[in-house]
Amino acid sequence: MNFRIYIFFVLTLIIISACSKKQEQNPQETKQNVHKVVVEEVTQVNSYTYLKVKEDEKEYWMAVTTMDAKQGDTFFYENAMEMKDFESKELKKKFNSIYFVESLSKIPPTNAGNGITAQPQHPSIEKQNVSVVQEEGNVTIAQLYSNPNLYDGKLIKVKGKVVKVNMGILKRNWIHIQDGTSSGNDFDLTITTNDEVKVGDILIFEGKPSLNKDFGYGYSYKLLLEYARVIK
Repeated sequence: MNFRIYIFFVLTLIIISACSKKQEQNPQETKQNVHKVVVEEVTQVNSYTYLKVKEDEKEYWMAVTTMDAKQGDTFFYENAMEMKDFESKELKKKFNSIYFVESLSKIPPTNAGNGITAQPQHPSIEKQNVSVVQEEGNVTIAQLYSNPNLYDGKLIKVKGKVVKVNMGILKRNWIHIQDGTSSGNDFDLTITTNDEVKVGDILIFEGKPSLNKDFGYGYSYKLLLEYARVIK
């Protein structure tokens, strides 16, 4: 065999081998954001499940929307928001650091990094059988989602039934309401407020809608009613 042809042949094999190894490594690289944790301690309160977990050799606390969990369970997650010096009023405890996790799953994501994740352990907000009598001047959820640009940044009133409450995140309470109306698949409105409410309350909130709000860590909202107050 000609020496030059031999060298070319060897170099070609090296390049092909390198490309093959790179392709094999890519799936591992896309899973760098996936965390695998083992539950060491569980504390249940009204709106949250607090979990002390261990990831490799690291121990830390996390909080998720109320779910079933027990010591020894293994979970996977991708998106989390760290809160430092967070104080839980329900637990009467202050955490130096705690992670609020978007969703936990007992099944690892199969295509992390490609927008495809495993089914979360706790379900997303479900549409409830709600019928709310509206007062004149209120904006319904259907109207708000049908033409969000019309209301962007304007002070409006919305009335609905509280279906979910997360207290004290980013120094605000995060409320989900429904009023029985919808626009396409949009039937639930997220509201931030400093007022305290409870699930089942039917209330009027006054605030300004914000569009395409992104807080990072996977928490983004195409429509959010911010810093609202409850109208008595």
